[in-house]
Amino acid sequence: MSLRQFEYALAVAEAGSVTAAAELLHVAQPSMSQQIRGLERDLGVELFVRTPTGLVPTAVGREFLREAEVAVNAARRARATARAGADDVVGELVVAAQMGFGARQLPRALSALRRRYPRLEVTVFEEPSSAELERLCRRGVLDLALMAACERTPADAHRLGDEEFVVMLGAGHPQLAADRVELSDLAGQPWVRFDRDSALDGVLLSVLRDNDPAPVTAARVSQTATAARWAAHGLGLTLIPASAVPNGHEHLVRPVSPVVSQPVIAVVRPDAGPAQTALLELLRKETWSESAVAVGGHR
Repeated sequence: MSLRQFEYALAVAEAGSVTAAAELLHVAQPSMSQQIRGLERDLGVELFVRTPTGLVPTAVGREFLREAEVAVNAARRARATARAGADDVVGELVVAAQMGFGARQLPRALSALRRRYPRLEVTVFEEPSSAELERLCRRGVLDLALMAACERTPADAHRLGDEEFVVMLGAGHPQLAADRVELSDLAGQPWVRFDRDSALDGVLLSVLRDNDPAPVTAARVSQTATAARWAAHGLGLTLIPASAVPNGHEHLVRPVSPVVSQPVIAVVRPDAGPAQTALLELLRKETWSESAVAVGGHR
């Protein structure tokens, strides 16, 4: 077995066919087919099964691919470390954030990181489920993650500050006259909520538990930007991290009372290299206390 075969298998799983995977990696299709067959022969298992929609990993194939992804990522990091000079880091940096967290701070930090290491390739994605983020950290897939809670050791988890949540109201909503909105005054109003397994929906249910045990659900969405736009048009209220408020919508948000906030924890991989360390230090320099940030023209 070889890392090249692992990469081929991951590409087939992503593309759904050997032909598409070969095009993705710019290799000959017969060569890729031969490598996949050789990998299955060495493992003694069938990794893929053909369906009307394309090649799909078998149950054992899915388990293998999870470990193959870890091995391939580790190999990429090892190559990047070996090639890196004192002022030059190359390779891929994989960063994930709990949905809505660091929407202003993370892009600034990554921009500064890329100016420092222009040959660094950065992959960033948001994850709605905090449990999934924790699982990805344990698998070693992520170089750095931003989340509200984790089970990592203090050496790997670094408290950056707090992410304050704000309520977004529709234009003309009477509560816009207040500097801070009492949660008890929002009882009975419709809410634009998030997917049921989302950490953001869990925050909303937690803060409403004492004030509105059975909140009215106007709609469910998957992204903070969508929730903000729909709330701004009057479909319902929404509760989002202050840093996730879209530009141009600041006048429609208010902080809430009691204050709703979650810690922002940066989790770095145990074998952090120069890029991960530099990104962590850049994130430390960002402002995370939203109490110091004007929201909706109010403090």
